[in-house]
Amino acid sequence: MRIAIASDHAAVSLKAVLAAWLREAGHDVLDLGPEGTASVDYPDYGYKLASAIADGSAERGIALCGSGIGISIAANRNLACRCALVSEPLSASLARVHNDANAIAMGARLIGEEMAKACVEAFLTADFAGGRHQLRVDKLKVPA
Repeated sequence: MRIAIASDHAAVSLKAVLAAWLREAGHDVLDLGPEGTASVDYPDYGYKLASAIADGSAERGIALCGSGIGISIAANRNLACRCALVSEPLSASLARVHNDANAIAMGARLIGEEMAKACVEAFLTADFAGGRHQLRVDKLKVPA
């Protein structure tokens, strides 16, 4: 699977760990930056991640910042991106099953490496249930 990953400066270390782990698992990882820990603005990277999903460069996305909140808000500004803020595997799985999420966000200052991996694993292995959930997801494509 082709997975885009992006962060702000607070999550560069977690981004590197997850990117390496995903590559070891055989995934094609598109690292959208940043490269270092110099201060950057999370919206810029949330927008990059959402654009990669919207244009088909990536099937799924992983967005990281200090709390996960800001970058998830930024990613969700693009109607093609459905980014769920998660902190444990059940919410990561349900984001796919019920909401057809194509990205997850996590807070590097709030989640450990092993829990982040567990969330990513749950997200990548869950399938969208469709059915009644499809009607709801369709409503997300239209601006309020």
